[in-house]
Amino acid sequence: MLQRKEKKILCIITIIVIIFVLLFSVFRVQDIILKKIYPMKYSEYVYKYAEEYEVDPLLIFAIIKVESNFNPNVVSSSQAIGLMQLMDTTAEELATKLDLTFTQKSSLYNPELNIRLGTKYFSDLLKEYNNIPLALTAYNAGKGNVKRWIEQGTIKTDGSDIENVPYKETNNYVRKILRDYNIYQKLY
Repeated sequence: MLQRKEKKILCIITIIVIIFVLLFSVFRVQDIILKKIYPMKYSEYVYKYAEEYEVDPLLIFAIIKVESNFNPNVVSSSQAIGLMQLMDTTAEELATKLDLTFTQKSSLYNPELNIRLGTKYFSDLLKEYNNIPLALTAYNAGKGNVKRWIEQGTIKTDGSDIENVPYKETNNYVRKILRDYNIYQKLY
């Protein structure tokens, strides 16, 4: 009779161990898959410039993910270029501010330069608006639009009503980056 109880206990312990191993492997596989979908490419540049310009590097990864999906050669319909989708005029202004030589638009395909300028630009917006949703809105739609929307009462200065942004593209853009930022924070 004692052997029968021991066998039952051993069987129960075995089942518990198997369940634990399966759960662990499922969550591990899920993390592996998510890390493929949400990579940290160009991390040497992201970490370097995020630290220099005082921005959370995970937020920069989220911006790059949404802007270009880590493709340094992408060009938008509005002619924004590279990983962080910079307009050449914005890049020229930033390069001047940083005392960098910016000779041609094609240099924005360079991942390091693009991440440096994009991170600096976002950092400036973050300091100006003092909140992430408004800084993201300005990054996508421009500071002039954000100023107008605030003046008209369309959006608040605290960014709490970002769903009121009238441009559907910008509205979706901000939501995607905030979602991806949250995912990056959980994964890494």
